[in-house]
Amino acid sequence: MSYRNSHRPSTTVRVPGPAPLASSAAAGPIPFGDPGQEPTPLDPPAATGMRLVYLTTDDPLYLPTFFDRVLSRHHASTQAVYIAPPLFKNQSTWQATLRYIRTFGMPAAAQLTTRVLQAKVRKQSIESVCTKWGVRSAVVRDVNAPAFLDELRALSPDVLISVSCPLIFKRPLIELPARGILNLHGAILPQYRGVMPAFRMMANGEKKAGVSIYFVNEDIDAGDLCGQRIFDIEDRDTLDSFLVRSKAIAADLLLEVLGKMEDGTVTRTPLNLSQGSYYRWPDHVAVTQFRMRGRKLW
Repeated sequence: MSYRNSHRPSTTVRVPGPAPLASSAAAGPIPFGDPGQEPTPLDPPAATGMRLVYLTTDDPLYLPTFFDRVLSRHHASTQAVYIAPPLFKNQSTWQATLRYIRTFGMPAAAQLTTRVLQAKVRKQSIESVCTKWGVRSAVVRDVNAPAFLDELRALSPDVLISVSCPLIFKRPLIELPARGILNLHGAILPQYRGVMPAFRMMANGEKKAGVSIYFVNEDIDAGDLCGQRIFDIEDRDTLDSFLVRSKAIAADLLLEVLGKMEDGTVTRTPLNLSQGSYYRWPDHVAVTQFRMRGRKLW
């Protein structure tokens, strides 16, 4: 789950953490499938002249498989994967935990904690996937800090790709990559902009969902749409199973968009925000609505 863009202040968002802006992350290989079997790429590595850098968040549940799929194709052209703590604005980890408990209840929070701990025991992480594919990963605290921007300039990225990154992007960062910043959003934009679109779609009884990729500007979930896929929300879906499927679809869509950028066939369509909808962090009314529809988180 991402907390990205639940509110957009005019000042720089700084996530609490130690003074260094970026630090190398080391981890062991991630045991997908049979632990005794070396994982193999889903497809041969893609030949690309574009230099790619990812901005993402520390999510051990849904993003490791996303990055495994994407890096299996583009590890050779990926300069770095920068990972931000999964915290909104100036929250501490404890404050984020309390907000989750207040919204979804203690049993749901306990289940989430159990899932995260199980993933850590399995060494399931974005860092582990990066190690597997020989891609540098690092922790970033402030993507808008001048020192971090200098680090990015040294990498000369053609494209920055934001995947559930919880930090706000300011203009110097947006203008840094030669071909722009792509952002992935788990909805049929311009509908369901903002926070936790998967939860909101299920709470509202939607039958269709989607993933969208767009070129970022300074507005919230806005810019030029360049890729979108629409798929069914199944009756048996929990939020967890839905997110697993959505991330797999998003990975394939990103590979498609990057391929079109490489061969010059990518299209850009400005999003009309007047036709869309926007949601903040769920309240108790939304959670009740979600449960009355027979939906479950896990």
